[in-house]
Amino acid sequence: MDALQKGIQAMEKQNVEEALQYFTEAIEESPEEPLGYINFGTLLLQMKELDRAERFFKKAIEIDETAATAYYGLGNVYYEKKWFQKAQSYFEQAHQKGLGSGDVYFMLGMCLVHQEQPKLALPYLQRATELRKDDVDAWFQYGLALAQTGQLDLAMGALQKVLELKEEHSDAHYNLGVAYLYKEQLNKALSHFERALQIQPDHLLAGHGKGKIEQMLNEEQKENES
Repeated sequence: MDALQKGIQAMEKQNVEEALQYFTEAIEESPEEPLGYINFGTLLLQMKELDRAERFFKKAIEIDETAATAYYGLGNVYYEKKWFQKAQSYFEQAHQKGLGSGDVYFMLGMCLVHQEQPKLALPYLQRATELRKDDVDAWFQYGLALAQTGQLDLAMGALQKVLELKEEHSDAHYNLGVAYLYKEQLNKALSHFERALQIQPDHLLAGHGKGKIEQMLNEEQKENES
């Protein structure tokens, strides 16, 4: 097993110092091989050393401008810096250079979400759910984007999928509560707000929604009694 493989194994086991040592060795042994720089950059990214990570990914691209994972790494660096338009550009380049994983589609979608363009984000997030069928985050963000573009029934279906994968997802319960409130199904909305609060007692939005519905139900009861 060479130094690069040993470094990847150490990184997977979260042995950071050992991984850094092996990646350094790999770069020294093969300075014109981009994978050493890419893996070193990925490890630095995990450590939130963004500026150093950026340099390693750029070095990999200098060596091989077709190294798709280096562009993906740079996209993540800029995403972490909240430079979403620049991040989007690098994720697009990673995709153009052959990286077709669900991660790329998800990150492209998220860049557009952060630029308040949910309609443009939708096809990327939808593709992410197709490639990562059990990914809670992909389904949740897809559901939110559907809701933001007025596709309420489809949004509710996506949020239900989130709960199939992770029943204790408080934000999915909250957003389903909002959807049922919009549909004037107050008891179902109340049930989801209450479940969100059971999971996360400090969920302020769910608390506000629960209070609003209880007030509406009380007023409705008084009207029926009068």
